[in-house]
Amino acid sequence: MLKEFSERGFKNTRNVPQYIFGEGTLAYLSVLIKSLNHLNGENVIYFLDEFFKNKLKIINQLPKNTEDEIIFVSTKVEPTTDYIDKIVNLLVGKEKSSPYIIIGMGGGVTMDVAKAVSNLLTNSGRAEDYQGWDLVKNPGIYKIAIPTLSGTGAEATRTCVMTNKKSGLKLGMNSDYTVFDQIIMDPDLTITVPKNQYFYTGMDAYIHCIESINGSYRNAIGDAYSAQTISICRDVFLSKNMMSDENRSKLMVASYLGGCAIATSYVGVIHPFSAGLSVVLGIHHCIANCITMRAMEEFYYDEYQEFWRMVEKQRIEIPKGICSDLSDEQYEKLYASTIVHEKPLINALGENFRDLLTKDKIIELFRKM
Repeated sequence: MLKEFSERGFKNTRNVPQYIFGEGTLAYLSVLIKSLNHLNGENVIYFLDEFFKNKLKIINQLPKNTEDEIIFVSTKVEPTTDYIDKIVNLLVGKEKSSPYIIIGMGGGVTMDVAKAVSNLLTNSGRAEDYQGWDLVKNPGIYKIAIPTLSGTGAEATRTCVMTNKKSGLKLGMNSDYTVFDQIIMDPDLTITVPKNQYFYTGMDAYIHCIESINGSYRNAIGDAYSAQTISICRDVFLSKNMMSDENRSKLMVASYLGGCAIATSYVGVIHPFSAGLSVVLGIHHCIANCITMRAMEEFYYDEYQEFWRMVEKQRIEIPKGICSDLSDEQYEKLYASTIVHEKPLINALGENFRDLLTKDKIIELFRKM
């Protein structure tokens, strides 16, 4: 019966069950942890963006006991399956490391690492075994998201994206068990984000939703999330100061709503090409999305025009010409790393997407970036 509904395009969607939003809500973390001491386990593990390594003002706000542990996540490159396995093996090998809460505090990379580790501590095997849809069989460790960047929607999605260097596959653990149990959304944590990074990351929310709302897998709930996210992004990125206190709060809401939109639908053409840039050239996801927009006019004409108005309004630098003079081998890898994302491409272009996206066509589009 479930398969029948799935084949008809229906999704039984799970969202984050609880969240708290507002300036200063990081202080709620201590109350929350105390309320969860009935869970089985001995300690709390904090995954923090390495940006906070020397930020004692933030670290000292965390309700950390002596048995708790902080793991700083490298965000220079996006997470690989090997990196996730290394962390899990490290934790499993520690005699006194039996967490009852896992916290991901940072941007999309850090939150994705927290989600992946949470799942692998209760499911045997390697990270690569769970790249795909609904492969995780057991609930993970209770997990809390504290986003310090707005846009990826990682705090709200049912996936955690990882790259398998051996296969060249960039794909997440798409599962209801990957969804966070709690989010703390404190706009104060985004005050120090650099301007370009703020824009690149915020655009992930916008791009998620222009893909979702233009896809064939769309539905009324996903459309509502997407439409509101797009509207907020317009308010923020077409304003004079995208980083005002009001706009930082708005963008944090847009990030969450955009994540909810993707949880009910799929992305489209942009994300598969962006994944190719990340896998082959090592470009971070959010800036890769923005670079990909250079070649998306024929697929998202109105949104393409609007995106470049936002870039101009905020005076943002988008890299250009990064794929204009690559080797044949690199173009082959870009093609392979893009065309493998069948579900998003079917969502955007239909079952016969390969008729349009031939190898020559895909390479031609990359040359525009």
